[in-house]
Amino acid sequence: MRRAVALLTAGLLGLVAALWTWTRPGDPTLFPASTHGGVTVHLLNNGFHTDLAVPRAALEAGGGPLAQASRSLGPGNWILIGWGDALYFVDTRPMEHRIPDGLRAFFRPGNASVIMLDPEAGDPSRRFTPDRRRTLSLPPEAFAGLTRRIERSLALTTGHPHPVVIRPGAGARFFASHEPFWIGYLCNSWTARVLNAAGLPIRPMRAVTAGEILATVDRAQLDRAARDD
Repeated sequence: MRRAVALLTAGLLGLVAALWTWTRPGDPTLFPASTHGGVTVHLLNNGFHTDLAVPRAALEAGGGPLAQASRSLGPGNWILIGWGDALYFVDTRPMEHRIPDGLRAFFRPGNASVIMLDPEAGDPSRRFTPDRRRTLSLPPEAFAGLTRRIERSLALTTGHPHPVVIRPGAGARFFASHEPFWIGYLCNSWTARVLNAAGLPIRPMRAVTAGEILATVDRAQLDRAARDD
């Protein structure tokens, strides 16, 4: 009996270790060894959540529902893009007032979610210290993969994105998403999948923290530099 329990425990530990180190490969045809004339995309970390900052002109040039959503926003040359729980993500109350709802979002499966689009006039990466931001230069094909993955998250109504929350005076709009939010698929998990669609390899099981998402970019850039050598 003890031997069976030991074998079972060892097997479970091995499975956990395998999942923890599992890497979903990137696409070297999307994120090549060198790029020229790429689209600048910033990854921004506020400590626990990551947003993407993309040039608005590049986002809207591709057309489609995501471009429609961008055109519905107020002025701004950059668009911040993030994903999260439909209630917790849009709540602006102090953190201590949001703990019960945070627990609900984490532990109740199948929560509704939203995609945030928030316009900014200047480069939003300047508000973040170097350790809280990363910058990618994506070739057109990789940027198209990134935007298509974001677009696939949108819950469309007769082919159009559906805004569910508009912050008066703040410029941000939150559009309905069909991907459920829970502890098994958090905001940073979503960002990792978006980066993977742009060609970067990711570690899905570790992609629950903002720090891991920054590390995703660091590893991809180191790999690219090694290929250049």
